[in-house]
Amino acid sequence: MRARPLLALLAALASGAAGCTSEDARGSAPAAAPRASDQGAGAAAVAAVAAAPAGDPARGERLVAELQCNRCHDGTGQAPAARDAHCVQCHQDIAAGRFQAPAAAMKRWNENLVQLRDVPSLAAAGDRLRRDWIRGFLLSPHDVRPRLHATMPRLAIGPEQASDIAAYLTRDRRERRERPSAPLEGASAARGRELYEAKGCGTCHAFSGAAGVTAVAPVKGMEKETRAAVALAPDLRHARDRMDPADLVAWVLDPAAIKPGTPMPQVPMSPAEARDIAAFVVTAELSVRAPASAPERLPLLSRRVTYAEVDRRVFRVTCRHCHSEPDYALGDGGPGNTGGFGFKPRGLNLATYEGIAAGYVDDQGERRSVFSRGPDGAPRLVAALLARQAEEAGRAAPAVRGMPLGLPAVGPEEIQLVESWIAQGRPQ
Repeated sequence: MRARPLLALLAALASGAAGCTSEDARGSAPAAAPRASDQGAGAAAVAAVAAAPAGDPARGERLVAELQCNRCHDGTGQAPAARDAHCVQCHQDIAAGRFQAPAAAMKRWNENLVQLRDVPSLAAAGDRLRRDWIRGFLLSPHDVRPRLHATMPRLAIGPEQASDIAAYLTRDRRERRERPSAPLEGASAARGRELYEAKGCGTCHAFSGAAGVTAVAPVKGMEKETRAAVALAPDLRHARDRMDPADLVAWVLDPAAIKPGTPMPQVPMSPAEARDIAAFVVTAELSVRAPASAPERLPLLSRRVTYAEVDRRVFRVTCRHCHSEPDYALGDGGPGNTGGFGFKPRGLNLATYEGIAAGYVDDQGERRSVFSRGPDGAPRLVAALLARQAEEAGRAAPAVRGMPLGLPAVGPEEIQLVESWIAQGRPQ
């Protein structure tokens, strides 16, 4: 294998796994809190989910294969992706020093390797996640795990396809005989709050919007296993949407019994304590999340901007991983060039000046420029970068898919650099 800079194809990543986390007088079962609706999903997406059919697992299985979910996730029911095509394993090999490359290159890569080192497994999704939540999340992804840099990308699928995938991922749900019809009966949310602190749930989990809970501990200096557990720990704000109360109780009590190999530890507790913690998680009063806003767009630079600077600060940092040339990426030009993750081949190569100038292939097979301006006057390349900022703020644009796909948005200074370079005639 020939080593090349950041060989992994940084691309899509899904974020859909489950959360974690003394007898006393207990009152009646707490009422379930209303399911959250502040996750950035638009009204149209919510309506589409509500109207979506139950889904066909057989079609969902084919879609999971076509979308290449196994390039990031384990537990898809598909054979693992080839090592060279597995985005996460490639990064894990680099981080662990197993990748065959010169020492200087390995050192340089590890200094910047923060993406796609930890990804949730989709194993036993049916025993942890609501089918309707999976369906809605696929249509309108949002940040579930605050310690992961990447998020689930906005795939090119509609409500029916999302229903099929959700049906497939939850097909093997085990209907446990002991699964109670009223799992929180007799539970105390007040006692659950005390246990949440005593059991150290805040060591890994954020619980945004819940007042007075312990903040998540710093990751720096943690051992590898602890770091991975913290990175994969969901914000418990979303638990009431993602999980049925009975599944949440079972998960808190013994996560490995549901999902073997999960980094979520089994914290010693009684079934009554698990019910109390679950009651707190699903009924705690949550503050309304303030609307997010995209960064302010900066004015064009007056100084000269060259391709070399834009390439160094923007294209080679992220863009090349999905929009490259086959030789750079071990025979695969990435989903933005040769296709992948359910996207058509667009022939867009951002690894060279000539490749960028050649543009992309549209749905009719015609070559189009990435510098052509849209209705708002922004070049298409800039519009895609701005769209990713808007997606992070919960305002996805149907006509423009934000880039980089599923990764943190490019900052205002970098977009300013790209836009200034284009305005100056794209000097080399």
